[in-house]
Amino acid sequence: MRAVTMSSHGGPEVLRLTEVPEPEPTAGHHRVEVLQAGVNYSDLHVREGDYLAGVTLPYVPGNEVIGYSDGRRVVALTRGGGYAQVALAHRRSTIPVPDDIDDATAISLTLQGNSAWHLLHTALRISQGETVIVPAAAGGVGSLAVQLAKRAGARVVALAGTDAKRALALGLGADAVVDSTSTSLAADLKEATHGAAAAALEMTGGDTLHATLEALAPMGRMAVYGSVSGIETTITTRDLMATGKTVSGFWLPLLFGHRTALRDSMTDLFQAVRDGELTVPAPTVYPLTEAARAHEGMAARRTTGKVILDPAA
Repeated sequence: MRAVTMSSHGGPEVLRLTEVPEPEPTAGHHRVEVLQAGVNYSDLHVREGDYLAGVTLPYVPGNEVIGYSDGRRVVALTRGGGYAQVALAHRRSTIPVPDDIDDATAISLTLQGNSAWHLLHTALRISQGETVIVPAAAGGVGSLAVQLAKRAGARVVALAGTDAKRALALGLGADAVVDSTSTSLAADLKEATHGAAAAALEMTGGDTLHATLEALAPMGRMAVYGSVSGIETTITTRDLMATGKTVSGFWLPLLFGHRTALRDSMTDLFQAVRDGELTVPAPTVYPLTEAARAHEGMAARRTTGKVILDPAA
């Protein structure tokens, strides 16, 4: 089969389309004939060698696919192997897709939709009337988090780096938008949140993390789910004690082994789409042969919505 492999860590150029043997089925896993593979920031970290979980080289990246398994259309979260024509996925992270949900919508909800849902409802436990800060609000997780937070009755302050992306966030329902590249980010966030942000998502690290934390009201909660800046960021216990703020980490694979967590959130996400409460922005689709270009576009923040690789293109 055709697959994108990496034999070393480095830039996008290490991603090469090759012919490799199909993966051998193992106990508790499904064979999935891949229609589309999702591209995520975690894949960039894997490629660069600084992901939370190490990988053995050579390696086929990709943790998210939609395809057919035993005649059923399914989405699946994998531990690698997604950038290929065939992938293996554990039964607990393989979920049937209803006929009324199209491929692009389903895969957009799989990793990023589940991440947004569990960040808001499992990690932060947001409630109606709270003000929530959502970063990268035009991106895959952010665009869904804006809508899911509004669906839960929260007031949403969205971060985005361009006028077009801030306009998109407003169109998705954000109550206010802030320029994520501002040199006065903490002050801008405090103004937009009226000094009353109860919760925040954070995925950048460095100065952005500190500015977001500063903008939280006393006893506010932050869930950290990425560090796209690559900067290891320190928070002092003194600061946390003085403000009563809580910072928690979130990593979706921690839920892969849970018996019902992913199925329950996917069921709710599918229903939100049916009810018109959740709109998935149009994806950016690259052929499987252009995985390197997909990584470049994502790293440069040129993409909006879900980034997808198509093995058939």
